[in-house]
Amino acid sequence: MNAPVLRTEHRQQQALSPRLQQAVRLLQLSSLDFAQEVMDALGRNPFLEADESEDAPAAPDTEGAPLAADALTSVTVPEATEAPDYGSSDSAMERDAERDSWQADGSSGNRKREDGELSLMDTMAVQHSLAEHLHGQLNLLPLSLRDMALAKAIVESLDDDGYLRVPLEELAQVCELDPEATLEEMQIALKRVQSLEPAGVAARSVQECLLLQLPAIECSHQRALAQAVISEKLDALAAKDVNSLSRFLSRPVEEVEAVCARIRRLDPRPGWRYGAANIQYLTPDVIVRKVRGQWIATLNPAIVPKVRLNRVYAELFQRHRNGMHAELAAHLQEARWTVRNVEQRFSTIVSVAQAIVNRQRHFLEYGAMAMKPLGLREIADEVGLHESTVSRVTNNKYMATPMGVFELKYFFSRAMATAGGGTCSATAIRGLIKDMIEAERAEAPLSDAEIARQLARQGLVVARRTVTKYRQTLRIEAVERRRKHT
Repeated sequence: MNAPVLRTEHRQQQALSPRLQQAVRLLQLSSLDFAQEVMDALGRNPFLEADESEDAPAAPDTEGAPLAADALTSVTVPEATEAPDYGSSDSAMERDAERDSWQADGSSGNRKREDGELSLMDTMAVQHSLAEHLHGQLNLLPLSLRDMALAKAIVESLDDDGYLRVPLEELAQVCELDPEATLEEMQIALKRVQSLEPAGVAARSVQECLLLQLPAIECSHQRALAQAVISEKLDALAAKDVNSLSRFLSRPVEEVEAVCARIRRLDPRPGWRYGAANIQYLTPDVIVRKVRGQWIATLNPAIVPKVRLNRVYAELFQRHRNGMHAELAAHLQEARWTVRNVEQRFSTIVSVAQAIVNRQRHFLEYGAMAMKPLGLREIADEVGLHESTVSRVTNNKYMATPMGVFELKYFFSRAMATAGGGTCSATAIRGLIKDMIEAERAEAPLSDAEIARQLARQGLVVARRTVTKYRQTLRIEAVERRRKHT
């Protein structure tokens, strides 16, 4: 029998201190979340104070290429120089008249110009989200409060494609009804939502989505064949294996091809017809301008939390410090670390952004088709950081350029080989695909295979399935959905 043996060994291991772990966590936050963290520290730490100084860095002189309009997301409202006099009745009447004027201008009713015609704002089409469109239909149905709550819970759980990806059992718990909703009730609510327009909404798979749209096929014989194909041979349909489908249906090839063409005219993503449910307004972290022929990245002052160390409190504590103030000593240390973290965070963001700009200046001049392949290691080597740090810096950080506002991660893409032995970025290829589709004829749109062939003629070897993936990333519908039937 072997006796137990005790053995000691030395081993080196890296461990992050709690302070360093906190710094890493804060680095990957968006600027809005980081500002909230700093404001929370400002509220609980007596050694921190808001910086009310008006010293703001002057904007550099720019040459051409004005910033995109959506980059200007911060507006400073000037303070009134004089306080209005509300003492007299005349002032009160003027104030009431001014208020009525503002309310009239901002009301939701139709506003007419002086000539009696409706203004342009009243004639503009409003793009509704999918959820708004479905809620409007539900409000017209004679449902009880419980049934309405279940149906609305399903509508709010749909993704941008119009699919329900959440299990019904989980939704029943989220509704928090008393008594708790049963699975049978959830299935009834699902069927009710699936009966709304657009057809195919609230499906849980592509197969179910297409089956929900079968009533749009007027010919009953063709509809029956389409149902058999979708239910049993969806893979063969995707592979365009007409011969296999012909044997399965025992129908001529020509008839099967007509059925497949009709199925492809159905919409596998009904949610794409409507606008996004939530519109997010972004304040860029970095602003890129052209200064004396060079592209320069500068920090947007609007995102920097205005906080500083309270020197008076810090000096008083240092003069009267003793062993009884351990908690205040910890607050002072945290305050100094917070101020230093703010400076270091934004210095790192600007350094990474400038390194990106130096490599993607052709994109700033010519657009997406001029984007170069770029990896995290290239930027990490230039700024002297680890790749993981660069990844955190580029997460949820945005750059305002003359081409628009982009997340820093947008400028990274893998290299794809060209027929001439060079490389091209995936972003540039997506830009080419988008331009090809925008230039196609409505009555003869380009299929993914034809786009792949045209790219090959330009020296870019891209598989057809890769073209399909990029097209879907651009939220562009398939060829059958883009064809305009005359």
